[in-house]
Amino acid sequence: MTDFINLALPGVRELQPYQPGKPIEELEREMGLTDVVKLASNENPLGASQSVKDSLADVLPELARYPDGSAYLLKNRLSEFLGVATETLTIGNGSNDVLELVGRVFLNPSNEAIVSQHSFVVYPLVTKAVGARLTVIPALNFAQDLDATVAAVGPDTRMIFIANPNNPTGTWVTESALVTLLDSVSQDVLVVLDEAYFEYVDEPDYPNGISLMEKYPNLIVTRTFSKVYGLAALRVGYSVSHPDIADLMNRVRQPFNVNAMSLVAAYTALDDQDHVQKSMDMNREGLNYLTSACDGLDLPYIPTVGNFLTIDFGRDVTSIYDELLSRGVIVRPIGVYEMPNHLRVTVGLPEENERFIERLKIVLAK
Repeated sequence: MTDFINLALPGVRELQPYQPGKPIEELEREMGLTDVVKLASNENPLGASQSVKDSLADVLPELARYPDGSAYLLKNRLSEFLGVATETLTIGNGSNDVLELVGRVFLNPSNEAIVSQHSFVVYPLVTKAVGARLTVIPALNFAQDLDATVAAVGPDTRMIFIANPNNPTGTWVTESALVTLLDSVSQDVLVVLDEAYFEYVDEPDYPNGISLMEKYPNLIVTRTFSKVYGLAALRVGYSVSHPDIADLMNRVRQPFNVNAMSLVAAYTALDDQDHVQKSMDMNREGLNYLTSACDGLDLPYIPTVGNFLTIDFGRDVTSIYDELLSRGVIVRPIGVYEMPNHLRVTVGLPEENERFIERLKIVLAK
């Protein structure tokens, strides 16, 4: 019998399938529960705005038609909104799709990509899937050590991934630190700055990657509509890069990689910044509640600027996670990120945050 596993690239053989947060429907089936709270996948608890929901009805009569493969309307709206040329934009099926395009275009088995310990699991997946070497830099207080990252750059380094802020830790890179890194590496080294949680951050020293691109043409910035815009189910993301980079990525991008509903929803969402502000305000209040509750329970946590909080329980969290599941609360264990003692908790609606803390108190008292 053919050994198909050995026919695959060595890097692919090392990979494990990505494990998303447990779906509500699955927990309800398994345990016969109702009214389950899911705080596992960093989704916007407010969902999409009403204007987005209304706009989807306009697409229904055209479901038999292929979407606009060039994403012309969305690109032009993003161009206005961000103050960038349309030639710098690549639209993807979520920002994960764009990250994969970067890897497919620029990585190969003769070079390497550098990532941080505890960084988003998609970066190693993208790197290994194309056969490139992966170098993992030990984290510094759960954050990316940019000095060590620069020190690790060698002649074969083609790419550096930086999540700002990082998932699952919530840590962030300051503008001065990022500029120091960009000044220190050759422009032949592409720096991929993943800003999936960009809109949630309100820190004076937090950089806007797009504003740095004119000086640093090797900088690629990725963002998404899955988080603050509440469009995770529709999968829309994009990158902003040098026009030559965007051109190369668009050459390998699948035709019609973003569906018609997603294109309309993203276009409409950009025009509803009131919803974005409401989402940001709710997130800030929710984080304040969760951190205060953790302080009261003497539970350490990693300071965060995202829409989630990573809590340190000082021991393996498997039993705590299972006990919370049995009580109808889904959070995220992150052992896959070499953090077996931590749970990542998404900021939910006020009543969802309260239920998590109530159930957690019961579990910890056992």
